[in-house]
Order: sequence, then C-alpha cells, then structure tokens
Amino acid sequence: MSDEKSFHMTPDEFRRHGHAVVDWIADYQSRIESFPVLSQAKPGQIRASLPENPPEQGEPFEALLKDVGNLILPGVTHWQSPNFFAYFPCNASGPGILGDLLSSGLGVQGMLWSTSPACTELETHVLDWLVNMLGLPQKFLSSSTGGGVIQDTASSAALCALLAARERATNYTSNKKGCDGRIVAYVSTQTHSSLQKAAMIAGIGVDNLRSIEVDENFAMRPEALARQIEVDKRAGLLPCFVCATVGTTSSNAMDPIPQIAQVCRQHNLWLHVDAAMSGTAALCPEFRHFQNGVDLADSYNFNPHKWMFTNFDCNCFWVADRKALIQTLSILPEYLRNQATESGAVIDYRDWHIQLGRRFRSLKLWFVIRHYGVEGLQHHVRHHVELAQQFADWVRHNDNFELAAPVPLNLICFRHKAGDAANQTIMDRLNQSGDLFLTHTKLNGKLTLRICVGQTNTQARHVERAWQRIRQEADKLPAIA
Repeated sequence: MSDEKSFHMTPDEFRRHGHAVVDWIADYQSRIESFPVLSQAKPGQIRASLPENPPEQGEPFEALLKDVGNLILPGVTHWQSPNFFAYFPCNASGPGILGDLLSSGLGVQGMLWSTSPACTELETHVLDWLVNMLGLPQKFLSSSTGGGVIQDTASSAALCALLAARERATNYTSNKKGCDGRIVAYVSTQTHSSLQKAAMIAGIGVDNLRSIEVDENFAMRPEALARQIEVDKRAGLLPCFVCATVGTTSSNAMDPIPQIAQVCRQHNLWLHVDAAMSGTAALCPEFRHFQNGVDLADSYNFNPHKWMFTNFDCNCFWVADRKALIQTLSILPEYLRNQATESGAVIDYRDWHIQLGRRFRSLKLWFVIRHYGVEGLQHHVRHHVELAQQFADWVRHNDNFELAAPVPLNLICFRHKAGDAANQTIMDRLNQSGDLFLTHTKLNGKLTLRICVGQTNTQARHVERAWQRIRQEADKLPAIA
C-alpha cells in the first residue's frame, strides 16, 4: 500500500521554519531603524509586484519568507520603529509576540467556557489583576457585580456600552422592536469618531448623537451637557448614554468625569469612560487623578495594545453591571447549549461582545504583565511621559513654535507660528524623509502637529533627533515662502 501524499507541514518542518521566522523577526527588530518609518510605496505598487495568479503547486517556505522581505516590507509602515510618533502607538513586545504565537499554536476558539476553560478563566483573572493595577473601582471585579472582557478595539467596547445603554433605557425592548428615533446619546466635539459609527450600527443614528462643546482645554463642558439633555427631554426624546474621554485622540484632553457623572446620575444615563490610550498611565499612582470619578461610571475601557506593549488587538472593557451587558447581547441557540452554561457557574464571553468566536488574547496580555511586572510597566510609562514633557519644554522655549494644547501626559500638540501651510510642509517633508512619522489634527481651526511619545522602544535619542529634524525642516521654510 503506497503512502498517501500529505500537503501539510510536518512537525519537524514547522520547527525548522518556525526558528527561521523567529530569527527573521529578531533581525527585523534589530534593523528597524534602517527603514523609512512611513512606507514610501505608491498606490498599487505592492499588488503590481505580486503574481497575477496563485501557484498551482506549493512553494518552498524559504521562498515565502524571502518574498516577505522583497515584496511586503516596502509596503510596511513600521509601527514598531522607535521613530514612530504618529497617531497613538500600536505597540508590540517580545513577550506579547511569543504569547500570541502560543495562542496561534493552541488554536482554541473560546466562545464558551466549555470550548476552552483556560481561555475564559485566564481572561477573567488577568482583567481582575488590571482592576487593581490601574486603581479602578472594585465594582469592575468579576467577584462583584461587574467584570472585564477583552474586546478587539475601543470602538467595539464603545459599541457594546452604547447597546447596553440603549437597552437599559428602553427596558430591553429596542432589541425586539428596533429604535423609534427617540433615543439620543452624547459625546464631546473631541470624542473619537468611533462613537459616530457606534451610533450608526446601534440604530440610534448620527443625528441623535449630540456633540457637546468643549472648554479652552478641549474637555467636555458638563453644564453644556446638562443643558442639552434638558432640551432633548422637553422635546420628548430619550437620552441614554454619555461617553467621557480620558485622553482624547486629537489633543489628549481629559474630560471632567466627576461632573459628567453627576449629570448622568441625575438623568439615569449610562456613563462610558473611554481611556483607550491614556488609561495605561494609571499604572502609575501619580497619574490616576485623570480618571477621578470613574467609580461612578457604568463602563470603562483602555487599550493595552497602545501603550502597554501588548500586540494588537487587545482592548480591556469593564462593566459595573454585567447582567445589563449580557441581557443586551446574549442569544442561546440550541447548538451552543451545554451543561456548564446551564449551571450558571461559568462565564461565556460570547455574551459580552458582538462576535461569537474569540481568540485566546489573554495569553499575550498575561505574558506581558508577567515579563515586565508592574514595576517594569511603570518604568516605561514614566520614561515616556518624561521625554514628552522635555519635548514640550523645548517647544515652549522656541521662538518659532508654540504649544496648541496642554500636555498632561505623552502627547504634544504644537505648531509653527507661520501658519497652516508651513506646518503642512514641515510634516510632509518629515514623513517623506522616512526619518520619523508624525500626524496632525485641527484645534481651534488651525492645523496642528501631533507627536506621541509612547512606542515600545523609543528612547531619549529618538525624541532629541525628532526635535532636531523638525527644526531643520522649519529652517527651510523661508526658502519656499
């Protein structure tokens, strides 16, 4: 009897090729500063370099890895470069990568406790760890009325919070009958755009998402929120939800949570606190005042995949009342019924978010926390804040530049005094050079440069070099005026 040909990779081949991939990643990380931070590829360039048709026969693994270097790398913007100062970071680290590799190797689908008990219980345990690590209220612990879950991103966390708020406000009837156009929700003019998408998906509609004005520091005005709620109530509408932000995307503004929470309590609105980027700072007790008032929130989230060195995707989302979330999102078809679920003694995380299936994401988070320890994580957060404050001080003492917003943590919003065109030119030239990557926003109608110090491997020399390059491009401005 002849041996049947197998197209699978054997364990020995996997071991050999796996070593090659780990070596490739380690080599890439060691030379990452040699690449332009922002990909210089033109639209369509990468696709044009790829074969028009898939291979009929399998190719050697060595060819695959070679093509990653030759064909894929030119189209990569290097988010793990220490010269990446754009947006907010999307960080990785050695322990996070290895934890993710183990998760892929195990290949579990953790939709139910019964489909992999360790996937569920480790997640619950690590999310409880983080409650205490971040100084969050005890009501978010799984041993209390609430609990935490890993979502993919803060966008999904906000959507789940909005859905739960909608159902609570309608006594859980809108899931059955749909929205009637009366439900309204509230954000500030600086709240992340994902809340607009959440309003669309939740059936509330963008027209029923109220954008509340902000103060001179770009933080939501509680008194303006209260006025708008009263106006909507008098119009026969049904307010249900407010999103406060700890560290807005544009300027790192800190919304006044205690005052916003008071308004929410008065009107029985769900308060969601989005600390996607800046929540990591709460690892350090000296930065926890930014989240004062979160004990009055119904839900809270932050992204370890931004500033806590846990590779994408990993958002931590807590609720004070898990029953409200589960009642909003739970559907139990016959094929998912099982003895553990029926007993009520376990958590089935499929009821805590939009999707049914879920990966073993807590493994990489567990690895990161155990590798760095609280001390190591605090060290890097404090160092990044120190570097950012140094950069802000350079801007303050330069005659050509000015700060455009307060600098509470590690995001600096600044601009050249020559105006929008000058700032656009500086940014474009820097990004095209490949030396660093920064992005912009608009504050008070003016184009503003943003530089975020938070990439895993960013050190003082990278920040000093960024400031030097910014000034070099600014010095060229008279020649192009």
